[in-house]
This record gives sequence, structure tokens and C-alpha cells, in this order.
Amino acid sequence: MDIKLELPQDDLPLMANTSHILVKHYVLDLDVDFKSQIIEGTLVLFFQPGNRYRKKSSSTEETCRSESNEACKFRMPEPCHVPVTNTRTFSSKMRYNDFAICGKGEKKTPGKDGNHDNGGQASGISSSKYCCDTGIHGSEDFLLVLDCCDLSVLKVEEVDVAAVPGIEKFTRSPKLSVVSELRNQIVHELVTLPADRWREQLDYYACCSQAPGCGELLFDTDSWSLQIRKTGAQTATDFPHAIRIWYRTKPQGRSVTWTSDQSGRPCVYTMGSPINNRALFPCQEPPVAMSTWQATVRAAASFVVLMSGENSAKPTQLREGSLSWHYYVTMPMPASTFTIAVGSWTEMKPETCSSNDLAAEISFSTSEADFRYAGICGHVEYPCRFQNTSATTQEIIPHRVFAPVCLKGACQQTLLQLLSPCLSAAHSVLGTHPFPRLDVLIVPANFPSLGMASPHIVFLSQSTLTGGSHLCGIRLCHEIAHAWFGLAIGARDWTEEWLSEGFATHLEDVFWAKAQKLAPHEAQEQQELRACLRWRRLQDELQNSPEEMQVLRPNKEKTGHMSDSGSSVIKHGLNPEKVFMQVHYLKGYFLLRFLAGRLGDNTYFSFLRKFVHTCHGQLILSQDFLQMLLENIPEEKRLDLSVESISRDWLESSGLPQPLQTELQAGAECRLVRQVDAEVAKWNQLNRRPRKRKRRGTEEVFEKLLPDQLVLLLEHLLEQKTLNPRTLQSLERTYHLPQQDAEVRHRWCELIVKHKYTKAYKHVEKFLQEDQAMGIYLYGELMVHEDARQQRLARTCFELTKELMDRCSAQVVAEMLF
Repeated sequence: MDIKLELPQDDLPLMANTSHILVKHYVLDLDVDFKSQIIEGTLVLFFQPGNRYRKKSSSTEETCRSESNEACKFRMPEPCHVPVTNTRTFSSKMRYNDFAICGKGEKKTPGKDGNHDNGGQASGISSSKYCCDTGIHGSEDFLLVLDCCDLSVLKVEEVDVAAVPGIEKFTRSPKLSVVSELRNQIVHELVTLPADRWREQLDYYACCSQAPGCGELLFDTDSWSLQIRKTGAQTATDFPHAIRIWYRTKPQGRSVTWTSDQSGRPCVYTMGSPINNRALFPCQEPPVAMSTWQATVRAAASFVVLMSGENSAKPTQLREGSLSWHYYVTMPMPASTFTIAVGSWTEMKPETCSSNDLAAEISFSTSEADFRYAGICGHVEYPCRFQNTSATTQEIIPHRVFAPVCLKGACQQTLLQLLSPCLSAAHSVLGTHPFPRLDVLIVPANFPSLGMASPHIVFLSQSTLTGGSHLCGIRLCHEIAHAWFGLAIGARDWTEEWLSEGFATHLEDVFWAKAQKLAPHEAQEQQELRACLRWRRLQDELQNSPEEMQVLRPNKEKTGHMSDSGSSVIKHGLNPEKVFMQVHYLKGYFLLRFLAGRLGDNTYFSFLRKFVHTCHGQLILSQDFLQMLLENIPEEKRLDLSVESISRDWLESSGLPQPLQTELQAGAECRLVRQVDAEVAKWNQLNRRPRKRKRRGTEEVFEKLLPDQLVLLLEHLLEQKTLNPRTLQSLERTYHLPQQDAEVRHRWCELIVKHKYTKAYKHVEKFLQEDQAMGIYLYGELMVHEDARQQRLARTCFELTKELMDRCSAQVVAEMLF
């Protein structure tokens, strides 16, 4: 059955009918095969029916407030009691075999007869006579709709959870005559177990996932969804509460990327695809579908499996040449945040163990008896670190770094030295770390951005490792900030990306200043310098992007709306231009900078800590944040601020917000900016000088500049109509530009291309191959000048990298070149 959609080509549909039924827990059991580039296995879903949330707009009552028991009710109208205990009592050595209540049976592999690809018509349901009611009422069968794309679904079956030994204690009415009702009651009791039984809950999820099937279910797929029904089950309450899906991914599936790492070894990882994880496993993608998960992944023994998980998994050998890895998550989060990376990664360890790191690890090794509640949270119950007094004081969470072995030196020189101070700085600003641990992975060269944060794991581009610690530190601080804004506190409507990216961009400067232990006046100067750079970037982006893509809240008063079934649409979610746009980062940053300036840093960051403590583990809209902000600041500091005026001026309008018109003047008064202006004048004077032998002692003396100052200097010089080769050569030697960080080298490459500085073309070639996360713009510059040699350079570099390049990036570059 093809669910018909009438929506613009660049909008992303979220098809799952979350208003009727919610996935509470996923159990994935998967094999990774690098020869076929396929991940296959089973997925067991545990459901709870009855999500009837229908709020159409935010109000003060919806705002996450500690003073009110109504805090963020939109997350879960029917509370699911997930354990609230010390997460460190989860054994870090827990593996698949630790679930000892029942043993794992022999893995079954269904035949191919039921194989059904997205977009095909061969399925377990005859589409010609298939008609179902997706609502709660009606005479037809209930239809479960899951988000699904680029998958081959082989079989769907109900799981006989009643067959699990010892499960009878979950039956309140053992005399139930209808077996299906008994199974559903067992699942209901399991997903609503009280907080003090979290480990038992995980054990039984694992055992139930291995229980035998008790009847195949009818299913069908279309371009964006998997639809499942059981004959005679007319409501979500009647529908099986535990089902198993046998499926496999496709090599071309858009949720994962199969590629090679920097050492030439195969790897696969989720890279933040616009379609999220629906091509990795069928799921409910609307943000309101908050769930937990556990996953067992098997791969050849030469590979390491990293994943979003609260435990630092250790592998179990199943047979010679094969290892199994098990991870779990007990904090409910959207399925889109699930992340996996499988490759020949090597754990990078510092040459000497820092005493601070060791103290951080030891300080949190508390027993369950030491667990104390530090306050009541507004979210559904889970093992919350904000309720653990040991966790709240833990400045540095346990962390690991993984990368191909060829990057060991670079990691030890930069990244390993930065993690502890950056984590400590984040804690000093926002308080409790939402997650108990962090892995950092240096991903392959084809990764299309400088970084990406997921629960318990951060991906960083290799471009952050060169040219000193500045770029690496800034980017690491940005991704660490996402633990609070983007993960622990999520946007209820994904079109409001600024709630994640704007906050992370604003906080990266604050974290980095504290990590460097800068004096207050130094921190302010560097933040003003970065504001100047971002103002220039925003100006450029607004001049070169469609107006409808410049709005932070494109759905306006309809933000957060969904259909009666719970499905919704992400506006511009599939627009290829959106991947490369920075508007949500920059306008969001300037809004928060504006608010902090109006209120004063002390007032603003004091409120931000309160906001984090109140709203972690929940979903918000823009007005939730703004309303709580205005309610928690003194009236004399509000002045003319209101939710309506801020929304109108900053969130719902294209172009440059009026308060930003003065930002250029503010930047001009910054000492570091004035210093750059003076250096620019020297270079312009040198460039105008006729070429002749100078007397000794008359050469211009140039000041040493910070990396951000170098970026600003090169941007100013890019505005010059001509720079002669002698000036460019002097620039390169004075600042050692080929050895600087990627942001500086990117501007240097722009200068090389603009002025056809052929001696340095090798720097452009190297950048396009090794810094693919930032090289897209350079391809356009090489083509636009219509210079045969430059165009040949662009096409040669593309031919060398296109096979491993990120698909979206490759498509954009191909359109530029051919």
C-alpha cells in the first residue's frame, strides 16, 4: 500500500503514526558484512499504545519549569517508568552473554520469498485489496506505520514473550483466556517497570527478543515507510506489543556510508544523513517517539564496533575470527540519535595518564548504595545523572579516543590533550554532564562536516587535527555542547535547528575560553573577534541563499504541528543546499549573544543552568525557551523584550535581524580586529610597492596573529582586486600558511585560486583531497574563473576522490564540474 504524499520535493516526511502507538524499546541483533556491504539481522520493537498528545502551540504552561508539575508534558503523556538509578551500577563489562535469564538460541535466517524492498510491490500484503484504518476506531485492521527507506524487509512476526522462562511474574491476570491479551499485558508491565528494576528490565528485553515467533504479520513498504497489520487487530491496544522484523540494509542505503579509512581499511558509519536512520532500521522518527535501545553487533575480529551506548562495550568472541559487541541506552531519545561506526579503529591513549583523568574516573565509581536523589526532574523516569549527587560533581566524564593507527601522532599531539579541559569547562558553565561517558572517533576523510555529536560518541573530521589546537578545541567544544543542547534537550520540531546549532555555536566560545584558562578580558576579546568573523559569514550567506531558507522557524505558528496520526513533514529536510548552509548556526548564535548582552552574562548563564536542570530529557519549542527566559529575569532587564517580538524579529523573518545592524560597529572596536586592520594596511602597502631591491632594515615587520586573526586577515585580502605573486609568496612565508589549521588554509586556497598563484596549486590539490569537509566551495571557485588549468585541477581532484566522497557532496560537486 503506497501512502500518497503531496509535498515539495525537498521536504522530508516523517510517516510513523506516533499518535496511536509508540515504540518504547528497540533490540537490534545485527551482522556487519563488509564483502557485501550489508548489515542484516533482526529488530524487535516493544510498544505502548495510547499516545494522544495533541497540543497545537506552546504556552507558559507547556514551558519546562521546575515550579510546575506540568513541565514538558508533551514528551510523554502516559509516564513510562524507566529506572532512576546510578548509571555506573551498569557494569562496563556488560555484554550480550551477560543476559543470563535465558540463553540465546540458534539464529534463524528466513528465506528470500518474503523479501520486500522499499518501492517494490512484492510483499506480505496484496496492495490491490489492502485497505486499513490507521486510527483507533473503525471496522478495519489497525495499521502500524514505521519510517523506513532503502531496506529489504524479509519477514515480520509477533513475538511470543509469554514463552520466556520466569516471565509469568509480569502477568497480573494469569487466567486471561486470550493469549494475545496475555502477551500484550506482559509487554505493558515490562515497559512500565518501576525505576529500581532497570537491570531486570534490560535482561528481560534481551530474553523477550530471543523468544520464538508466534505468527507472521502482513506487511508492505513504499518509498518512505513500512506498514504492518495483524488480521483482526482493529486497535493499537489489540495490535501485538512486541514484534520482530527480519531485514537487511542495501549498499546504497542513505543512512550509512561504506568507505575506507585513512589507512585504506574498510569501515562503515552513520554520518548524519538527512533521512536519519530509517535506512539502517525501521523506526519511529518523529522526535516525540522517545525510546531506549540495546544492540548486539557482530563483525570480523579485526573490527571495532562503536555505538551510542552508556557502557564501554568489550567484545565477546563467538567463534574464531568473529566478535560480538553489546551496547545499551536507558535514557529515552529519538531513534534518529542512534549512531554506529564499525572499522579498524585503534584506541589512542596518552603517553602518560593524567591524574585529573584518573581522579574523574575514580570519583564516579560509586556503589548503588551511594546513590542519592538530587531533586525531582520533569522528564519520564530513567537513570538520570541530574539526580545523582556523584554525577553532578563529576567535572570530567570517562572518555576514549579512536582513530586509524596512522593518525596516532596527531591525536596524541592535539586531541588527547584537549578532551579533559574542554569537558571540565563545559561542566563549569552548564553543570551536570547528561551522559556518563564519551567516545571520540576521527572519521574517514569523506566525512562531510567538521564534527557530529550523538549520545556518548562524537565524530570529528581529520581536518581538526592539523595546525595546532585552536580549531580542534573549538570544534570539540561545539560537539560537547550538543550533549546538553541537541541531545539531552531536543527540538520538538526539527525545523527549529537553531535550538541545537545556535546554542552549540554560542557555547563553543565560552567553553573554549575556559578550557584555555583565559583572563576575562582576553576571553571577551577573542569572542568579539569570532563574532566579527561570524557576522561577515552571515552577511555572505544571506546574500547567496534563498529567502525561505533563511528563516529559523519556517512553520511559524504551525511549528510542532502534526497530523492526527502523528506523522509530520520536515520543511526543506531534503534540500541539498541546506547541508552546506550555516544560517541556523549563525542567526541562532547572534540571537543568544544578543540576549546575553541585554541581560548580562551572569544573569544569562545563571538562567541557562536552571533551564538545563529543568528541561533535560525533554523536547522544546523556541517559545518554551523564550518564555522561561523572560519569566526568570528581573523586569528591569526585560525592557521591550517579549516572546512575540523576538519571534518576529529573529525567528520568523529572513535577512539580517535589525539588532545585528550594529554588530559591525561593535566588531570594529575590538582590539584584535583593529590589529588585523593594521596588518591588512601593511600588506596592501607592500603589494603596491614596485619590485626593487630594498635596503637592509627597511622590510615591513608583521605582527604575530592568532588563528582567527589570520582568517580575518586573509578574508580582507580576498577583497583586494589583485595581489601580485611576490605578495602571496611573502604571505605564505610570513605566516607559514600551509602548516596552519584548516580554516586558515581554506582562505589561503581561496587566495591562490583567485589570483592564479600557480606555484601553490599543490596546496589546493592537497586541501581538496584531505579536507573534504570544507572543500566543496573551492570546487566552485576553481570552475567560476573559467581558467583551463584550474578547471583541470578541479576535475582531476574529483576523479581521485569521488568514489569515496560523501554522496551528497559528490552530487553537488559533479553539478559544478559537468
